[in-house]
Amino acid sequence: MSRNPIASSANDPDEVVRFDDVSMRYGRGPEVLRDLTFGLAPGSFHFLTGPSGAGKSSLLKLIYLAARPSKGLIHLFGQDVANAEGSARPELRRRIGVVFQDLLLLDHMSAFDNAALPLRIAGLDAQEYRGDVAELLTWVGLGGRMHALPPTLAGGEKQRLAIARAVVNRPQILLADEPTSNVDHEMALRIYRLFVELNRLGATVLIATHDQDLVARSGRPAFHLENGKLDLLAPQGPALA
Repeated sequence: MSRNPIASSANDPDEVVRFDDVSMRYGRGPEVLRDLTFGLAPGSFHFLTGPSGAGKSSLLKLIYLAARPSKGLIHLFGQDVANAEGSARPELRRRIGVVFQDLLLLDHMSAFDNAALPLRIAGLDAQEYRGDVAELLTWVGLGGRMHALPPTLAGGEKQRLAIARAVVNRPQILLADEPTSNVDHEMALRIYRLFVELNRLGATVLIATHDQDLVARSGRPAFHLENGKLDLLAPQGPALA
């Protein structure tokens, strides 16, 4: 992949994510992210690469509103999140699905209840979503494991359950932090293809990963984060189906 700096600072009103000169630090420590300017178009698919400790998880946290920048402007769906009222922030979050690196599955709840949790939190009645959640779990290959507890699931099954939970609300943005890190190559490809299909259904996808082989084979563009700076890597070939 060839590496090019991200130089554009024009604000495209159609972008679902926009960073303008965004920096971030924890407390009084050094800046983890420095003067980042980039955007994500609706329906786009990117990887986010970089060495351990480069700030990939921090960047994702800024997008899903789990952290605030120390400098710069962030727009989500055309709205300046710094000026978003308290009641507006939960609504913005509901439009973003996240697959966390440590999955954050609830071990005492069944696969079905884990997947349905965002809908329960949103106040929906079980009868309103039971069929949709069952269909979603079947789609990700867990139709026969709906009543299983997370500790009894294999690594790839846990990853697919976390993906199901992240997309049960039909988010417009889907973020994933190392979703293939604890599975074998075959399962990594299966999980990747789930993200491809979700992207085809309209979700804007950003996946943070160390899996350089998957990135290279995918044919998808990637952002590379290192020393607080972000570069855009052009894909090498056609997208892996």
